[in-house]
Amino acid sequence: MDNHSYNFPSDCTPLTNCKSARKPAGSTVVNMDNTGKNPPRDYLVWSLCNTLYVNFCCLGFMALVYSIKARDQKTQGNLQLAQECSDKAKWYNILAAGWNLLIPLLAVVLLVLLLIHLGTSEGSFDFFGEDGFQNFMKLFSW
Repeated sequence: MDNHSYNFPSDCTPLTNCKSARKPAGSTVVNMDNTGKNPPRDYLVWSLCNTLYVNFCCLGFMALVYSIKARDQKTQGNLQLAQECSDKAKWYNILAAGWNLLIPLLAVVLLVLLLIHLGTSEGSFDFFGEDGFQNFMKLFSW
């Protein structure tokens, strides 16, 4: 557009303060709340695994509930509540995974200790038979 073809209002010239040509100022909103931050994780797959495996004291199920809540809050845009639910899901998953590893490990240790005790104690029946304990211990020597 050429400056010569543009008609200015009578009280307004280019590069001067022109009150009649001003438009009301609009507003611009810039959301700076979540810049540079990743949205909170929901740990849904980990919660599903803990729910399906052993699930001692329903810790895996509680982790699954909080994981679903965190995912719902994240999709609704409530990132603060999503972060709180994500933290709870994480801790329930840690507790459930700890129990899921601890219980089978304790069972194996107790079984081995029981077999060793039955094979070495005097006055009890010979659980392994003649030279059975030595053959049993050879399984664990490399």
